[in-house]
Amino acid sequence: MEPNKDSRKPLEEKVAEMRTQLRRASPEVLAKRTNSQWVRADAETGWLELSYWGSSVNISYPDLVASDPVSGSALMVMDQALLLAHLQDSDGTLASGRWIAFSELPNGTFYTQAFQGYTGQKLLQFFGSDHHQLSEAANMLGGQITDFADLGYVFQVMPNMSFLLACWLGDEDFPSSYRILFDAAAPHQLSTDGCAILGSMLTGQLIRAARELRQPVDQ
Repeated sequence: MEPNKDSRKPLEEKVAEMRTQLRRASPEVLAKRTNSQWVRADAETGWLELSYWGSSVNISYPDLVASDPVSGSALMVMDQALLLAHLQDSDGTLASGRWIAFSELPNGTFYTQAFQGYTGQKLLQFFGSDHHQLSEAANMLGGQITDFADLGYVFQVMPNMSFLLACWLGDEDFPSSYRILFDAAAPHQLSTDGCAILGSMLTGQLIRAARELRQPVDQ
């Protein structure tokens, strides 16, 4: 079955709606809620500066378009949607440093199995017990190693939002196990659906990074 050519349209429409709603809030309030920096250009315009997956992003105001500050290129529509949803949902709660499972997010219990299927199980299928390859991929993405499980890496997604990739190494009797955990403040930053999407994105990034590392170096 071919993908619907208009499959992106609903998301683009949702992004447009979020922009309309967010313009009702002052940029100073948005910056305070998300722990980002408000930079004023003139009396009516400026931009918010914040980190996203370890890179700086500017969100213009009042247009509310997220872009790369170096190239000026607008981010993909999914990234636009996630960042705007974060501006909407965040209430200023700081990261707690305590990790929770997807099942502990609001209504997360109903979707835990599905989430684990396209995150932890997918990582297990790709990496298996190759923790060296996992470490190289995590390091490539800027993950910070932490003393959690047999192997753990923290990824700072947004200023007040971080994920933990936890791996328990298996043996001849039990397979390895992978879990993506969330800072306990995550529900104050983004909806459970948004957290699920970011978890899927992290999974994809790790696998792509590992594949890049597998490529032979040109002589």
